[in-house]
Amino acid sequence: MIRPLNYIKSLRAKIGHDLIMLPSVAAVISDAEGRLLLQRKGRGEGWSLPAGAIEPGETPQQAVAREVLEETGLTVTSSKILAVFGGKDFRYEYPKGDRVEYLVVLFECLTSGEPGSFTDPETVGLKYTALNEMPKLALPYPMELLFPGAR
Repeated sequence: MIRPLNYIKSLRAKIGHDLIMLPSVAAVISDAEGRLLLQRKGRGEGWSLPAGAIEPGETPQQAVAREVLEETGLTVTSSKILAVFGGKDFRYEYPKGDRVEYLVVLFECLTSGEPGSFTDPETVGLKYTALNEMPKLALPYPMELLFPGAR
């Protein structure tokens, strides 16, 4: 399997900072109090859901389980698709100028373990957040999907 970083690097070597479409996944993980697990990225991107690119040859379900484990240390025990997002609202420009338009499969995930033993070097922190304490996220996910108890 080609690692997404190598795949994306090879694309970037050919097209520079131009816009690319990027199939990806994101995880909605809640604790017993209904708070949402957020990941703090270390490259100036702020807070996000545990998320990442789908690797070539990988299913979305495999990708969300891998990303959650790498970025949070949690094991996904089950997942279900909440929604699929894309289009101009899901464009993002990284601090170094790389532009992407994400096609995001948003999953609600049940997990086991404790957050914190992550292996992803991009993760610098994790926290559970209540709806009234939500920071601005890079992508405009609907709050009613992020906080299932608030529906």
